[in-house]
Amino acid sequence: MEDCLAKKMEITVSEAEKRTGRNAMNMQETYTAYLIETRAVESQIEGQCAPVDSLWRRYSEFELLRNYLSVTYPHIVVPPLPEKRADFVWHKLSADNMDPDFVERRRIGLENFLLRVASHPVLCQDKIFYSFLTQEGGWKEMVNETGFQLKADSRLKALNATFRVKNPDKRFTELKHYSDELQSVISHLLRVRARVADRLYGVYKVHGNYGRVFSEWSAIEKEMGDGLQSAGHHMDVYAASIDDILEEEEHYADQLKEYLFYAEALRAVCRKHELMQYDLEMAAQDLTSKKQQCEELATGTVRTFSLKGMTSKLFGQETPEQREAKIKVLEEQIQEGEEQLKSKNLEGRDFVKSAWADIERFKEQKNHDLKEALISYAVMQISMCKKGIQVWTNAKECFSKM
Repeated sequence: MEDCLAKKMEITVSEAEKRTGRNAMNMQETYTAYLIETRAVESQIEGQCAPVDSLWRRYSEFELLRNYLSVTYPHIVVPPLPEKRADFVWHKLSADNMDPDFVERRRIGLENFLLRVASHPVLCQDKIFYSFLTQEGGWKEMVNETGFQLKADSRLKALNATFRVKNPDKRFTELKHYSDELQSVISHLLRVRARVADRLYGVYKVHGNYGRVFSEWSAIEKEMGDGLQSAGHHMDVYAASIDDILEEEEHYADQLKEYLFYAEALRAVCRKHELMQYDLEMAAQDLTSKKQQCEELATGTVRTFSLKGMTSKLFGQETPEQREAKIKVLEEQIQEGEEQLKSKNLEGRDFVKSAWADIERFKEQKNHDLKEALISYAVMQISMCKKGIQVWTNAKECFSKM
């Protein structure tokens, strides 16, 4: 971790800007660009003020970067991007992806994504990632030249492997199930939080009615007027405070959403392992089939019904020369198949070793982050309740002075 990029470079997404331009279809579109600023840490340690390098990136470029990382490092739980459109929103929160509050939260999420990658022991060393941070022009061409799209597994192939793999690794099966459950519980938690936010907003805002009533009441009272007016003011402040409270809550909701999306990143690693296991089983099956064909040709016996056997019976047996030629071809294919099987076995073992090491790293990160987020959320709720108690304590004092 000492060599990770986050230790050598300060990375921030400092600004978001609404822009208008032309897309690939030459149609006008409105989008948001994000300003990435980087500064070398070493220069600051030496007492020099390092210059800030900056460049603008669109969300779609962040998506391209993550797709590249996911394909290039299939054994790694690649950090997710923040949501493109708001989900799990309560009624007052805008679902518009151009809403300033949503854009600001996404800016924070994109910065967090870059810091996650820059802190990862493997991903931080990727040259394409470094170029994403430092090279504005020609970056897309550089990514496309890697040919990563050709390495991407199709969804149909992945689905086929899921249903047809015969000997799945129990650890990855359990991890896939866990990721499904994690996504489910966090989704439920975010829905509950959105419903609570809706009701809380209504409860706080209705306190503004206390303020109005006390203010109207104070106008007809002489001795009690000042106390009622002051109490009404406290109620107005209380009603207005909910906007900042729920805005702060969104920060904790976004932390939970990150792990909602991390669940899919976990499943992606499991799917890749299933594909590799399926390819291994198909290669082993093909090798067994070729060995059987070779044995049948060598002994002149057919163990199982085949179209080839029926053809021989109908049109006569092959000549010894034809058999020898076929056996020679099969022997070459068997040798090649054994080498491929050996290679796939080694590749599979390396994948499992690397993937499991990163999964363990991810688990530690997840446990730490979610624990901190839940504690901070609880502290915020306690603080909110204390403020409510203080408002009513102040109101009580106002009533006592009447």
